[in-house]
Amino acid sequence: MTNPVPMAEIWRGQLLESLHQGHAVVCDDSGQVVRSWGDPDAVIYPRSSAKMIQALPLITSGAAEKFGLTSEQLALACASHNGAEIHTSRVNSWLTQLGLTDSDFRCGPQLPNDIPARNGLIKTDTSPCQVHNNCSGKHAGFLTLAQHMGAGPEYVEMDHPVQQACLTAFEETTGQDSPCFGIDGCSAPNFATTVTGLARSMAWFASASDRSDRSSSAAQQLVAAMTTHPDLVAGETRACTNLMRAMDGKVAIKTGAEAVFIAIIPEKRLGVALKIVDGATRASECAIAAILVSLGVLDANHPETLKYMNTPIRSRRGIEAGIVRPATELLF
Repeated sequence: MTNPVPMAEIWRGQLLESLHQGHAVVCDDSGQVVRSWGDPDAVIYPRSSAKMIQALPLITSGAAEKFGLTSEQLALACASHNGAEIHTSRVNSWLTQLGLTDSDFRCGPQLPNDIPARNGLIKTDTSPCQVHNNCSGKHAGFLTLAQHMGAGPEYVEMDHPVQQACLTAFEETTGQDSPCFGIDGCSAPNFATTVTGLARSMAWFASASDRSDRSSSAAQQLVAAMTTHPDLVAGETRACTNLMRAMDGKVAIKTGAEAVFIAIIPEKRLGVALKIVDGATRASECAIAAILVSLGVLDANHPETLKYMNTPIRSRRGIEAGIVRPATELLF
């Protein structure tokens, strides 16, 4: 086993105040590792970075076509959204389309990250609903697939046909048997794989246009939905949305809890996966930005890039006190 390597540094003055370590892999369209840092065989939970894999059966089953799902709905199926009005209104409309209500979700309520939406609930003394959960789009996709299958309402159970379909898609695209699963924050199973397996899956998505099978066609639709609607995949102020916009829709990226990040780069047929071992989001955002810059798909000096990489740390009076920057190991 290889130890994790430095990926993001926090400098204050002349002192390296904090150091975040992790693992990362870049795979090509043949599934081979072309660059790695740390331990490429480290087993991780992808968390929400794998939502596009979980959305594959929604299309390959014929459910998306049957229900006439739009690219916006496919983007929401891959989303970890802020719970803003642009997210919740669309998910509620999706529920109505299915003839279902918020009580049919199994993701649990969550206070929205979107400040206007959160303030609106507070001002009206209203409790958040399950539609505010950042995973409600994914769960709307699960409900759609369950209806199409004629399966029962407990769609987050591991033995449910929906989750079995997700597991099959996960193992097929990663090229590995998943050794175990954990329960995600939204109560759905989350399947473990190696950092290489996750990067291989993303490379499979990136090269989907080279193939003509049903799964690859579904992958193309999902990547196109994410890059066309970056505001639905995350939301304002979020790294996924900001960096996809900075790359003009040419790259799909997705974060996951506990500092996982992936990138799908169709023009280079490359997939990227990384995990920061201490779970720090500031580090995963910095590291993915640095890798994307190194791969030539993100401008290091773009204003959005500078929000995450080589980012000044300021005092509450606005005095520059330090910097968040990628470790030299990531720059090549």
